[in-house]
Amino acid sequence: MPDDGTSGTTAATGPDAAAPEDAALQEALAAAYAAIWGYGVVGAAVPPETRPAVATAEQAHRDVRDELLTLLSSRDVQPVSAEAAYDLRFPVLSAVDAAALAVTLEEGAATAWTWVLDQAAERGTRELAVAALTATELRAVVWRAQAGRTPVTTALPGLPTS
Repeated sequence: MPDDGTSGTTAATGPDAAAPEDAALQEALAAAYAAIWGYGVVGAAVPPETRPAVATAEQAHRDVRDELLTLLSSRDVQPVSAEAAYDLRFPVLSAVDAAALAVTLEEGAATAWTWVLDQAAERGTRELAVAALTATELRAVVWRAQAGRTPVTTALPGLPTS
């Protein structure tokens, strides 16, 4: 697979080679949509002094969404659409619940980006995935601490823990 920007046609880079990568990018886009929606709930349940962190996290997911929309469109792939609403999995009744939801959102995004890394055929896609995966884990560390979860870090973000 050509990583140096040169073109070539092999079994790994033929016309169907991008399909798994594009499907994984679609999953990452869906995770970004869910995170954007979920951070609206998080922001409503945290104290005012925490809201700038919520806005920053939400904007990070908006930026990733926009980058994915551009990337998929440039590949002539119709991007998936956002859902009207998402299942929260648990009630958000306190600031701790909101932080736990933020952890869930970031871990969902990390899982999607790990899948992108697994399916990536292009160097640029891998670089995007590593950057996004790193950013999700950095945000998750902050939210895990606020949710009272330990450990606050994950050795291999996006992979199952068991």
